[in-house]
Amino acid sequence: MFARKTVNILLLLLLPGILLAQEKLDGIAAIVGDEIILYSELNQFAAQLAIQNKIDLQKEPQKFEELKKKARENLIVQKILLAKAIEDTITVDDVRVEDMLDGQIKQWVRQLGSEKKIEEYFGMPISKIKRQFRDEVKNRLMVETLQGQYVRKITITRPEVEQFYRSMKDSLPEMRDMVHIKHILREIRAGGSGREKALKKAKEIRQKLLDGADFAEMAKQYSEDPGSAKRGGELGLIKRGDFVKEFEEAAFNLKKGKISDIVETKLGFHIIELLERRGERINVRHILIRLQPTTQDAERTREFLSVVRDSIILGADFGEMARKYSDDATTAENGGDLGWFETNQLQVKEFKTTLKNMRVGDISKPFRTNFGYHILLLADKREKGKLTLEKDWHQIEQMALTQKQGKEMQAWIDKLRKNVYVEIKE
Repeated sequence: MFARKTVNILLLLLLPGILLAQEKLDGIAAIVGDEIILYSELNQFAAQLAIQNKIDLQKEPQKFEELKKKARENLIVQKILLAKAIEDTITVDDVRVEDMLDGQIKQWVRQLGSEKKIEEYFGMPISKIKRQFRDEVKNRLMVETLQGQYVRKITITRPEVEQFYRSMKDSLPEMRDMVHIKHILREIRAGGSGREKALKKAKEIRQKLLDGADFAEMAKQYSEDPGSAKRGGELGLIKRGDFVKEFEEAAFNLKKGKISDIVETKLGFHIIELLERRGERINVRHILIRLQPTTQDAERTREFLSVVRDSIILGADFGEMARKYSDDATTAENGGDLGWFETNQLQVKEFKTTLKNMRVGDISKPFRTNFGYHILLLADKREKGKLTLEKDWHQIEQMALTQKQGKEMQAWIDKLRKNVYVEIKE
């Protein structure tokens, strides 16, 4: 989503023949008020639309002109909305801008393989690349904020939903087989001798650091975090909320150049050094010694969940037990509720297998996934069939609201456009 409207130079890597074949690689493609849209910007965005729509422009170059028209219209709308956002004095927090920039850098890393390759391609360090894109990202966030403020004012009444259903009844998608599930997750944590061994190793490494050993070299040699070990343990700039609570409390309380005590998290034991503090962000490096659970640890976790399951069968409330015992932080406070899923779209294969023989109200025996051990409650299920107001009100209401928001948003944009000078250059 982030890169959807970005003037993404990386697209040139994917479609060099098409882009370089354009007669107008630069120059003005359109004027929108006091702003301009360049041909280079237009071509790159059109290429991006091609990728989104899975169009191979090498095989179908004739479709590029059609995509350019769509791209130009999209960019014109963005310029109009940005002007309105500025007029309404909409501002965005610098932290949001930084977060979105970080997301773009991560996406480029996935495309090219590493930060070093990104820097080689652009011919400049990451910090300078981010400076170049900062204004564009800020503008996009201003537009999204403006649109969000407008859309939130749009509501829908019950008669409108009923009218939507009557007019769209025959064209609404069929309800597929659906399940509503809740779960309790227990992560498998190392204990006993395995924990003691890992702690002893972490203490020995920390002592070597205090005696003068080079942190980066020690991280490369000993750290069991593959993502950062090759960079000498460096994690880059982070903000609160990026890592687990125990790690952040230790890291944010360090002084520059100081090494932390041993910090235990669910991943294992960390040794942290603060490299830089920049506003509300810090740059740290760490060495991680992982806790390696044993088969005994796994069996202990399974037995614990068996006891929890027995308690629920005897009358304990599933939601309360999830709030008390689940290690899934995203669902525990909500009673372990995972929501509704299409049966054939469940991503965890063990969930699919377990649910096959369950009836509504059943609670599964503990089963293992890559996350740990789970017990599942099949709270409800729906079989394939037509959507109805009686059974699917919320879903139909959301469809009706989305349609109304789209129509009213387009009407609003059309109204704004009448007050802005737009000239399309051919």
